[in-house]
Amino acid sequence: MNIDLTTMPAANIYHLMTQTVIPRPIAWVLTQSGTQNYNLAPFSYFTPISSNPPLLMFSVGKKPSGEIKDTTRNVLANRKMVVHIAHQAQAESVTQTAATLEHGESEVAATGLELVSFDGFDLPRVQGCPVAFGCSLFEVKEIGDTPQSLIFAKIEQIYLDPNIVTEEGERLMINALSLNPLSRLGGSQYALTRDVFSVARPK
Repeated sequence: MNIDLTTMPAANIYHLMTQTVIPRPIAWVLTQSGTQNYNLAPFSYFTPISSNPPLLMFSVGKKPSGEIKDTTRNVLANRKMVVHIAHQAQAESVTQTAATLEHGESEVAATGLELVSFDGFDLPRVQGCPVAFGCSLFEVKEIGDTPQSLIFAKIEQIYLDPNIVTEEGERLMINALSLNPLSRLGGSQYALTRDVFSVARPK
């Protein structure tokens, strides 16, 4: 089957892309709105793109009303965010924080999630998340007809759960099975890391 995307509505393209580019990591992004009011939302158009500088990128669409989402609004205003990698046990919470709320309403408060201090960073992090990246805004780029906001986040601090880390010389090694990251498939489906194998790279 060959599909010509020029004949397909954008919503159908989205559903096709999210069912074929799988699994996708999820950026569970915490931002601040006002004083001690925190927004938390998941994004699966997400990837690391550079290590020097250390950059992450995630793509944020619009609300059904056409307004920019709170994550974009808060990042532009405050220039700080915490990007979490959630694990299996947090699947329900991640899903609940995808709800569209009015600006200023907190997904953290609505879901009863707990935040803890993030040493060395301005914002807190979600308690129990095995990985959290404390980031500053590097750049926002608008693309497409809607348009979509590509948010480039520069990593300043990283929190790692000690239970997922071992040291091998100068390198930190992350145990993928212990991390057990939640990843996104199409529709309402998620995937887990069940098996890990290695293939030697050519020299």
